[in-house]
Amino acid sequence: MTLVAGVDSSTQSCKVVVRDVETGRLVREGRAAHPDGTSVHPSHWWRAYEEAVAQAGGLDDVAALSVAGQQHGMVCLDEDGEVVRDALLWNDTRSAAAAADLTAELGAQQWAARIGLVPVASFTITKLRWLAQHEPANAKRTAAVCLPHDWLTWRLRGTGDLADLVTDRSDASGTGYFDSTANEYVTDLLERGFGRADVHLPRVLAPAESVAAGHLRVGAGAGDNAAAMLGVSAGNDVVVSLGTSGVVTATSDVRAEDPSGIVAGFADATGRYLPLACTLNAARVLDATARMLGVDLARLSELALSAPAGAEGLVLVPYLEGERTPNLPDATGALHGLTLANATPANIARAAVEGMLCGLAVGLDALAAQGADVTGVRLVGGAAASPAVREIAPTVFGVPVTVPEPGEYVADGAARQAAWVLTGGEQPPEWSHGEAHVYETAAVGGVRERYADAAQKYVSR
Repeated sequence: MTLVAGVDSSTQSCKVVVRDVETGRLVREGRAAHPDGTSVHPSHWWRAYEEAVAQAGGLDDVAALSVAGQQHGMVCLDEDGEVVRDALLWNDTRSAAAAADLTAELGAQQWAARIGLVPVASFTITKLRWLAQHEPANAKRTAAVCLPHDWLTWRLRGTGDLADLVTDRSDASGTGYFDSTANEYVTDLLERGFGRADVHLPRVLAPAESVAAGHLRVGAGAGDNAAAMLGVSAGNDVVVSLGTSGVVTATSDVRAEDPSGIVAGFADATGRYLPLACTLNAARVLDATARMLGVDLARLSELALSAPAGAEGLVLVPYLEGERTPNLPDATGALHGLTLANATPANIARAAVEGMLCGLAVGLDALAAQGADVTGVRLVGGAAASPAVREIAPTVFGVPVTVPEPGEYVADGAARQAAWVLTGGEQPPEWSHGEAHVYETAAVGGVRERYADAAQKYVSR
C-alpha cells in the first residue's frame, strides 16, 4: 500500500492526514495548535507541523506530501534565509489603509482586469506596502517574500537556499502581484506595493509538479480554499463553507474580474480558476442567537424547524461583526418586521438561520454574475451539522444542497494533490468520500426578497 500525506497549516492549527493513494482511505492523522494572534513567527508553524506529524505516526512510510496553508499573509526572509519579522497573517488588518491607497492609485477596474483582485488588507501586496511605510529597515533587509505554505514547503526541503522556494498558482493568485491567466508575476505591481521588485519570489509549480525533500516527493501545495475544493471533490458544485466566516466558491474556466471586490478571482489547484466571495458572519450568528434565546445549538435547530418558512415576516440581517459582502465594516445586526404576533423564539431562530443563509446567497449571486454555474451547492463547515441549516439551505439557495461527511477537507485536498504527484494524469485521482446527503427542497418565495429589502437599508444610508 502506497501512502501520501496532506498538511493543512491553518490559522489556528496544523492538521496532518495520511491516506492510501489508491482508495483515499484515511490511515492515520494528527494535529497541533498554532498560537493566537495575527502576527506569528513561522517557527511556530514548523513546531506544530513536527508535533502533528509525530501524532500521525511519522512519515517514514509516506511517498509524497503536499502542504496547504492559510492564504495570503506575508513571510519576509533575508539573504541568509532568516525570517525578517513575524509573519503578518491574512486576518491582520493593519494594512487596510495601504489597500485603500493602492486601489485609489490604479482604480478598482484596472486591478480587477490585470489580476482579478481589488486590494484588501488580506492580500500580500498591501502588507508589503505597510512594511515599506512603517518598517523601512525590515523592508530593506527583505531578500525574499513568500506565503505560509511556501515557507513550510521550503523548510521541508531543508536547503536554506532562497532559489528553492516554490509555490503554486492558487496561493500566488492571492498575493496581488500575480497574473493567474498568464501564470507569471507582475513586477510593476510588486514595485508599486513594495517600492522595489528586486526580491526573490517562489517559483510557481504546475499542479502535479513536485520537488524533492529527502525520501519524499513534495507537491506544489495550495491555498486552503483551493485545497478544500480538492478535498470535497466538488466537481461543478458551488461550495459554501460555514465556519467563523462564510465562504462561497466554485471552479471556473474563466478568471473572475469583479471591480466591486465582492468576488476575488483566485486560481484553483488544477489549472482552472476559483472565484470566491466571503462573508464575515456565518456560524457565530447561530451561536449568538442560541445564547440570546438561552438554548443550545440543537434546541435552536429544533425551534427553527418548528417555525414556518419566512418566520412570519421576521427578518434578521446578521451583520453582527460588520460585513465584507457587502463591504460594511461598521454595520451591526438588526431584526426587521418584529410584531406582537411573530415575536416568538421559534421565529427568531428561523430568522437567524435564514438570515445567515441569505447573506451567503448574496455571494452565490455574485459568483453567478461572474459566470459560475450555480446549479448545486455543496455545504461544508461546522454549521453544516445543524439539521435546520441543512433543511432550510435549499429553500434559500433555490438549488439542491449536498452535505458530505465531515472531514479535514483542506488536509484531504493536499493529500489528494500528493497522490496526483505519484499517479500523474490530467486530473487528480478520484477517491471515495463516503455517504453524502442531498436536500432537494425547492426555494420558498419571499424569503430572499424580504431579506434584500431589509439589507438594502444599510446600503441606502
